[in-house]
Amino acid sequence: MRVTANQNYALKNSKKFCWNQKPSIFVLLKILKFHTMNKAELIAKIADDAEITKTQANTALDSFIEAVTKTLKGGGKVTLVGFGTFSVSKRAARNGRNPQTGAVIKIKAKKVARFKAGKELSSKM
Repeated sequence: MRVTANQNYALKNSKKFCWNQKPSIFVLLKILKFHTMNKAELIAKIADDAEITKTQANTALDSFIEAVTKTLKGGGKVTLVGFGTFSVSKRAARNGRNPQTGAVIKIKAKKVARFKAGKELSSKM
């Protein structure tokens, strides 16, 4: 992994690790505080790009989320060509450990939502 000048400055001024230690990507993300977009910011971006009101953008986003949720609950999958695929995966029952006591606990089987990035999205990252 190559470290840029800004990252190098952040690394040297951080007390989380030694200056000559190669940091993990998670440490770099935490130090540099990369932005995570929330729903309100996504709605504002959609409204600006589509030249519609924020209320209309919120309605469209809520409709998209509801449609994906209903499809996944029904056992289907949603494919957006170039972007990715939403699907349901079954997670088998397994044994885990209580971190406080170390006791073995049984974790039930369940269904989980998954997202697999499409070819176009993956190439842009």
